[in-house]
Amino acid sequence: MQALPTGEAQEPSTPALGIASDTIGKSHRSNMRYFEKISKRSEPSSESESNWFGRYLTLAAIRLLRPFRPCNGHVLFLTSKFCVKYSTTTHLCEVAAMKWVAGNTSVPVPKVYYSFERKGVTYIVMERIDGEVIARNWHQRSDDSKAALLLQLRNMFAEMRAVPPPHEGIIAAADLKKLHDYRISPGPSHSPNEGFGPFLNSKDFHLFLRGGIKGPTDNIDVQQLVTMHEDHEYATCFTHGDLSSFNILIRDGRIVGIIDWEMAGWLPDYWEYTSAWNVNPYNEFWREEIDKFLDSYPKELEMERLRRRYFGDF
Repeated sequence: MQALPTGEAQEPSTPALGIASDTIGKSHRSNMRYFEKISKRSEPSSESESNWFGRYLTLAAIRLLRPFRPCNGHVLFLTSKFCVKYSTTTHLCEVAAMKWVAGNTSVPVPKVYYSFERKGVTYIVMERIDGEVIARNWHQRSDDSKAALLLQLRNMFAEMRAVPPPHEGIIAAADLKKLHDYRISPGPSHSPNEGFGPFLNSKDFHLFLRGGIKGPTDNIDVQQLVTMHEDHEYATCFTHGDLSSFNILIRDGRIVGIIDWEMAGWLPDYWEYTSAWNVNPYNEFWREEIDKFLDSYPKELEMERLRRRYFGDF
């Protein structure tokens, strides 16, 4: 996960904060002043600043604050307003995705302050959104409350999907480079972290997904998959690609953030629906809600069921 809500991570106790304060001293206060300064800017830090001063302070903040500040997965919460996502499996295409969404839609995403790569690790310093995941207490919500939130989601994703791609039919990340999706292998001769694509159209993408098999084949299911893939050329639209209920943040009855854009990009129009339906196994209750905010693709859901069975990701 990415810019997890403030309520989702446990803050350190008062004694721990006292120890941390004594430990990090002036360096900590200098770092926090810097982060507060960049948060007031309307634009992200310049590339030159990201290349030296921002890098230095980010690395120092991680080293000094990691023992004391809450974290979740690859995300360290520096303050109540800032977090940094960093790992060898984090990619700059996630930054491109959030910037694209922020610049082309009204969908709420974390503001990216700056990002950089160092020694095989990608760092993204961004806004920490104040909210809680929509999954929390979902079953305790009234029907009216659920309907209001789902309508907001429907409007947001209808807006995002209505933006035409830069090139008709293209399958690519937001920066028009390689896509990254841990559920899909780039191939036996490639590192899982390498990514895949871009592709000129959905048929090329589908050929990749089924390992280059063109048919005919004696396997009835695989032949059916080939036929389904080849039967239709899909339009593409900008897609989040991982619409788990854990990646949607709410506050006071409003959607305030969509997070975790690492798998986003220009993908076939059915992909948002099928990837949301087949997401986190701990998120199965969300399947009952997906048709209420995304257009359904039952044929493509069966197509993806076959693909995952033979070339699968789960």
